[in-house]
Amino acid sequence: MVKNEVLIGRSEEINILERYCESPKSEFVAVYGRRRVGKTFLVRETLGDVFDFEFSGLYETPATVQREEFQKEINRRSKETSKTPVNWFDAFDNLKEYLVSLKKERVVVFIDELPWMDTPKSNFRTALASFWNGWGNRKPILKLYVCGSATTWMVDKLIGDKGGLYGRITRPIYLAPFSLSETEQYLNNIKKMGYSKKQILDVYMVFGGIPYYLDMFDRSIPLTVNIDNLLFADNAPLRNEYDFLFRSLFQDSVNYRKVIELLSKKLVGLTREEISKGSGLSGGELSKILSNLSSCDFIRGYMAPKKKERNQMYQLTDMFSLFYLRFVKTAPRANENYWTNLMNSGKKNSWTGYAFEQVCLHHIKQIKKKLGISGIASNVYAWSQKAYTDADGNEWNGGQIDLIIDRSDDVMNLCEMKYSNEEYSIDKKYEKTIRERNSMFRHSEKTKKGLRCTFITTYGVKDNMHKEIVDNEILLEDLFE
Repeated sequence: MVKNEVLIGRSEEINILERYCESPKSEFVAVYGRRRVGKTFLVRETLGDVFDFEFSGLYETPATVQREEFQKEINRRSKETSKTPVNWFDAFDNLKEYLVSLKKERVVVFIDELPWMDTPKSNFRTALASFWNGWGNRKPILKLYVCGSATTWMVDKLIGDKGGLYGRITRPIYLAPFSLSETEQYLNNIKKMGYSKKQILDVYMVFGGIPYYLDMFDRSIPLTVNIDNLLFADNAPLRNEYDFLFRSLFQDSVNYRKVIELLSKKLVGLTREEISKGSGLSGGELSKILSNLSSCDFIRGYMAPKKKERNQMYQLTDMFSLFYLRFVKTAPRANENYWTNLMNSGKKNSWTGYAFEQVCLHHIKQIKKKLGISGIASNVYAWSQKAYTDADGNEWNGGQIDLIIDRSDDVMNLCEMKYSNEEYSIDKKYEKTIRERNSMFRHSEKTKKGLRCTFITTYGVKDNMHKEIVDNEILLEDLFE
């Protein structure tokens, strides 16, 4: 059913959408994920030619207006002139009558931005449940596809509903952002940008793998000018994207932003206790926020072995939010050359190092493949240790390791992630630092596993007398596998 080759990297999701459409029973499929990731485009391009009814919820619009537009679409398709229904029960009854009137074996319905239709006191969810539950095994078979960017609503009120919609979703589909490889395919195969892998990385560190943002690139101008035009110039189209993104994704978006902005100030991450103290949030509310941010790939939670649950760390991993809070939010208004003129500044260089680390964390699968350990179970986490004196009176300076791949074959990869415009050169001082830190790690964690010093770099490690410390090398191109 797929009509367009623009569907980069969505083969698994396309297969699921088509398979459930062809099944011999009614199906209720919910597609969710962060705004701009391509949910609507995926469903329309895969199944659009078989839709019997399609409607999109309206942002911050009263229920009466939503029902009016809903009925207009029914009337347009049925060639009838029915009046606006007084409630959602009547609206869905009208839709049901229209679908039955088609006298088909199967009817396909797509409702986009479903959460926006659930306005206060509208009884929308109850009516939706009644509509779905009323079909049962009767003819025609109903294929109901819904999308929504408001993640809290999709997860809590639909997929995790405890009422009439409990257990009714036959297949949830979370749509993730593009990987580096998929971003390269989109920019170079579809947009014809002609970017190198390093340039693709630079784009990814700003925008992540979000198709909507990537589609705005102009091949006639340099990469840095594209970034300036989209984020820093007068009337830049993505200047206010951050605010709208959180309003559309999450209810109580102010509290979600509190957590994100707090994490953006401590790039190595914060414990739940530290987040609670800094944001004033606690209990079930904070748990829900952390869970929803994790499920949408805005943050990651990790915990080293032997640590108690309260010491779990949370870290900001959404590339666009990180870049916005670091640069766009604080940049002077209408500075159309801001990013271009920031090249090689200390502020930018510190950001690129951290952003590259986050890109690596989004590509653990590719890192494991390069290491030849795809089939080996592993736990991925970071580690830090403050300076301390051990029982024998030895003093340890403290340190941190941003990525550890703790493998079930009694090996640990202690990863160094380095962004560079050329081969990365290890000097005598840095070699000593790594050796001392790895010794401290073994001592403090009391591990007997083999430790492998692993470097993940853009162009590799320069071959000099200090390179012997490197056990494994992973290059940028390996992250594109």
